[in-house]
Amino acid sequence: MSAHLPVAEPAEVRRAAQRLIRADGRAFAAVLGLNVLAAAAGLVGPWLLGRIIDDVRAGDGVDAVDRLASVILVCSLAQLLLARWARYVGHRFGERTLARVREQFVERALSLPASVVERAGTGDLTARGTADVTVVGNTLRDAGPELLISCAQALFILGAVFVIAPLLGACGVLGLVGIWFALRWYLRRARTAYLAEGTATSDVAEILAATASGARTVEAFGLQRGRITASRQTLETSRLRRMRTLFLRSVFFPAVEVSYVVPVVAVLLVGGALHARGAMSLGAVVAATLYLRQLAEPLDQILMQVEQLQSSGASFARVEGLARAPRAVPSGSPTPVDDRIDVTDVRYSYDRGGEVLRGVDLTVRPGERLAVVGPSGAGKTTLSRLLAGIDAPRSGSVTVGGVPIADLDPEQLRRQVVLVTQEHHVFLGTVRDNLLIAEPAADDEALWAALAAVGADGWVRELPDSLDTELGTGGRRTDGSRAQQLALARVVLADPHTLILDEATALLDPTTARHTERALAAVLEGRTVIAIAHRLHTAHDADRVAVMEDGLLTELGTHDELVAAEGAYAALWRTWHGD
Repeated sequence: MSAHLPVAEPAEVRRAAQRLIRADGRAFAAVLGLNVLAAAAGLVGPWLLGRIIDDVRAGDGVDAVDRLASVILVCSLAQLLLARWARYVGHRFGERTLARVREQFVERALSLPASVVERAGTGDLTARGTADVTVVGNTLRDAGPELLISCAQALFILGAVFVIAPLLGACGVLGLVGIWFALRWYLRRARTAYLAEGTATSDVAEILAATASGARTVEAFGLQRGRITASRQTLETSRLRRMRTLFLRSVFFPAVEVSYVVPVVAVLLVGGALHARGAMSLGAVVAATLYLRQLAEPLDQILMQVEQLQSSGASFARVEGLARAPRAVPSGSPTPVDDRIDVTDVRYSYDRGGEVLRGVDLTVRPGERLAVVGPSGAGKTTLSRLLAGIDAPRSGSVTVGGVPIADLDPEQLRRQVVLVTQEHHVFLGTVRDNLLIAEPAADDEALWAALAAVGADGWVRELPDSLDTELGTGGRRTDGSRAQQLALARVVLADPHTLILDEATALLDPTTARHTERALAAVLEGRTVIAIAHRLHTAHDADRVAVMEDGLLTELGTHDELVAAEGAYAALWRTWHGD
């Protein structure tokens, strides 16, 4: 399983929540104020009902009852209006705060180094950006305002009971002790359980995404049974972790429901005994009982939202955890003096494997066309990742103009080196949108020139709206070869000093691939081009050829020199031609 992205600690989550509140402090204060007023209006009813009972027992007439009843009605209406207003303001606060969370998440995700995302897996990042952000949003929009309202109501109700009769208030508080113990038991276990559930969700998303994207490979190599087994194991782990959180809720909520009855019973018994002795009026006992009975609803909401907060707290910890992940190099890194690339005694190994590169030395001259060839597993792709600054070597150095490539900030790196692989993505939007990603200031003439350079202008002109045709889901679908051509057109627009092609034309048919590579060579005349090639015609056209075998650079020279040397390259060349 892939290494997951970091998770924020509770203190970091609290600080992040405080920052979000401060960012919209006036709205948050308005929510608090409206909730307090709504809770205060709700206290009037039970107190006046107790007054009505005492007045009737004292012999007051219907006028007194009607007068107090009308006040109860007005206060109930005021509570309704204030509560609705509080929810409205709270929901607006929640939506604005959620927008900030989403924007911050996208900003952090885009600043993650590609190597970090690859090691963690896109499933983990996707799950955090969808399921976890949605949970946080629901909490900000619904659970947050509800919790504020309920907390204000509960505090005011308990305060009212103490004002009526301190002894009855003490009985009510003591009756709620059972909720305290149940809550402590739950909170000790909930965060760990919900974080584990979130991790399992990420694993499910990752294995489904990997299986779907590699469906053709799975089918070609007969890996269906293995993928099904792995998926079932991941789903079973997810099921068990969800059952764990369900178990916590199934213990917590029944214990709380029982605890609601205890304070009401205690007040009735103690208040009844005091009333029988003449130490307390019947109205006071009824009012205190109604208050504590009324307390059940806000307490129920509070505890329901506490459960929601545990889930959303775990989700927020996962969302905020991106702040702890390694960041891309900030701006201000040294500027390379030229475009010369030097690879010096480079060694590299992945986290769970042996050395892939074992002491590679290579110099790529500015403007040179270099082809890197060799059998599968020789380390060609790993070398291309180091040359593109995606990964840093475990030892040795990879520099451009004397500056380590991995230390360049993203903008400098994009101007120096661009890596194009056979894995390409078509973004939702028009053809124009897909091209402007590389150069936002490009005009239509530049876009058409880039498309023509890679042989894509013909099929783009045939689209219904040409450059303004929508692509992707809901629009015109593009096959793998057209997606590659769009990616190569973006490279032309980006105009880097060094271009690394890692089987970038693998999905094109041989004729189109040959045409595209020659067109690119013409467009990138004077640029450095490093091609990781399986088709040896690319090596034939290159200035020099580097041969990789078992993590070592074993041969380096021109095509003619290496063929004449009768070494590994000559054998590959003869095999390519069927000799």
